[in-house]
Formats: sequence, structure tokens, C-alpha cells
Amino acid sequence: MYVRDQDKSLDFYVNKLGFNVAFDVRFQSGDRWVAVAPPDGSAFLVLNAPAPDSKEQALIGRPTGIVFVTENVIAKFAEWRKRGVHFLFSPRLRRANYEPTQAAAGAGAEPVRSAWGGVFTRFKDVDGNTFALVGFDAMNREIEARRRAAAEKAEAERRTAQEFEIARQVQARLFPQALPPIETLDYAGVCIQARQVGGDYHDFLNLGGGRFALVVADISGKGIAAALMMANLQANLRSQCTTALEDARCLLRSVNRLFYENTNEGAYATMLFAEYDERARRLRYANCGHLPGLVFRRGGGIEKLSSTATVVGLFEEWDCEMAECGLEPEDLLVLYSDGITEAFNEAGEEFGERRLIDALRRHASLSPRCAIEAVIGEVRRFSPEEQQDDMTMIVARCRGR
Repeated sequence: MYVRDQDKSLDFYVNKLGFNVAFDVRFQSGDRWVAVAPPDGSAFLVLNAPAPDSKEQALIGRPTGIVFVTENVIAKFAEWRKRGVHFLFSPRLRRANYEPTQAAAGAGAEPVRSAWGGVFTRFKDVDGNTFALVGFDAMNREIEARRRAAAEKAEAERRTAQEFEIARQVQARLFPQALPPIETLDYAGVCIQARQVGGDYHDFLNLGGGRFALVVADISGKGIAAALMMANLQANLRSQCTTALEDARCLLRSVNRLFYENTNEGAYATMLFAEYDERARRLRYANCGHLPGLVFRRGGGIEKLSSTATVVGLFEEWDCEMAECGLEPEDLLVLYSDGITEAFNEAGEEFGERRLIDALRRHASLSPRCAIEAVIGEVRRFSPEEQQDDMTMIVARCRGR
């Protein structure tokens, strides 16, 4: 736009039309670039003050061919006129494919056929440059339709977020809320979900008679579906503990049967179930397709609790073998999910079992809770991008006699 005085023009667009200042810059040459933009638009108007006697100077005060589109021409006309904007005529109605009435077009005006329908008027700025203010019928309908769609989408997203938050709170209550006191074992566990809800599961169960179960499981899939199956597995495991306390193998067979019957075809879980006998300081465990548990011996060696059975819930006819492992004072037991070892960095490298072992050795002197936090911290520094999978870990240290 060619204007006589940039400051006066800027005042008109900002204070009378309500436009925003897009930029106002003065260069070393002394030239000043000023631009304004409609509050709801994406176009810029550069307010250029040409040199006196230039050919651009002669363009000031002429029709510009610029059209501003608004939803409600009548309301905008009333608002701007109240602020002192000079309009050439009141808003007029044009109907698509119909000739405007004599009253609308002005007495004595020659009828003009219009290809669009809507309301329009014209106004001038402080330099007499002329603009059109238009509201199209079709555009108004489209704007309203988009507004409704945006409002419906926002409401749907709000409801979804609210439902996810409720699900997150419910699932959080499924994790252990209090740790059973075990005199010879100092232990802790954590599950950090990649989304609001997830499919990883860990638990600590008091089986009675000085026997306790430490459990880590990973449900197939992600999100709400995995969270529901996780809740199903937890309910099955806790309910069966009361009826099969003396035989962990029978307990796990019952859990597999219920999980198979109550989930969709193809659903399954990997699980490491470790029964700790406090008096004997021994683990009897079943590794059902899960990552090997790790036992760090006081002397520096590592023993792996490898797989003893296939995954839970995939087959109706299922059985597992139980293996045993003794624990000595200061031995460290670690159970974890693949969200830790399969976290990858920018180069596509996985954190892996080797890095996990090295990290655990570095933090072996810490308490189980602090050791977990330190290891998770290393995983996050290795993989700083968005977490892709749930991360679950149990660390337990055997106390001295």
C-alpha cells in the first residue's frame, strides 16, 4: 500500500481496523518497512511511503483491488464506522445469479448480474485508498461448518483425554500400593508407561508362610487394549493366589487358562514369576517367554533366569517348568521389561542387555529404589527422544543374616 505518512497510516490500521503490527523495521539506509495484518488472516499489507514526485506517489488514494472477507459485514461495518472509518455506502446485498434490486444497487443504477451471493461495502483509509469489505454466503457457511467441526473435534479430544486420565488413575491403582514386608529382602519396583496407560505389569504378592512372589509381565500390544489385558492378568493372578498357594506351577496353569478364555485370540503376555522363600532364601521361578532375569552375585558373577515356558494366554493346553536359584547376602536380583533394553538412540542402536548390566554394576551399591532411578536415568540419556515402550523394573537385594 502506498501511503503519505506511515505513522498516521499505521495508527489507522491498528486503532481503527484492529489489525496487528506484523513488523516495523528501519534499515541503515534510512528506509522503513512497516506491515500490518488482519487479526484472523494470514496476509500482510506493507505500508510504503514513496518518495515525493515519484510515480508511486500518484497511486495514493486510488482503488486498491484488495478485498477483506468477514463473516458478518453488518457487524464489522457498525464496529469500524463507530471508530471513524469512512465507508462509501452502507452494506448491500447481492444474490448469486440474480440482478440486485434498484434499492440495493442505488437509484438509477444499471442492473448487474452477480456470480456470487453475499453482502458488501467499500471503505477508505486515511489516504483515500479504497478497499472492499465482503461476506460471501457460501464462505460464511463453510466458515460456520469449519467452526462446528473444530468445536466437535476439540470436544471429542477433551473427552478422550478425560477418559484416558481416568483409565490412567484406575490402572495406577492396580500396581502395588504397599510392599509386603520381607525381612531378608530389600526391594522396589517401578513401571513407567510410554502412554497414559500401557501393558506392562509388576506386582509383589504375599503367598503366606514366609513366601512371596515377585512378578514382571509384558502384555502384547499397546494403549487401552493392552491396559485392559494387563488388568485381566492381574485379576487372574491375584485371585488364583488364594487357591493355589502351595503349588506355583498349578497357579500359573490356572492363570494361563483364565487369560486364554477371557482375551481375544492372539492375545498373550510374557511373564517372569519368581517365588521367594524367605526361610530358605531360594527362588523358584517360571520364565514364560520373558527376558531373562539377572542375579548379580556378590563375587561378581551373573546368573540368568532364562525361559522355562512359552508365553501365557496364547495356548489353551499349557504347562511350565519351575527352576530354582539360591540367593546369598548382598546378591542382587533384577527383573525388567524390553522397554528398557530396546530403547534406541538416534543412531538406531538399542540400549541392550550389555549396557543394562554395566549400569546395574555401576549403581549396585545404591538402594534398590535409587538403583532403579539411576538406571532409568541412563536409559533416558541414551534415548532422549519420545519413549516408545513401557519400562518396568524390579530390583531386590538379599540382606545379610
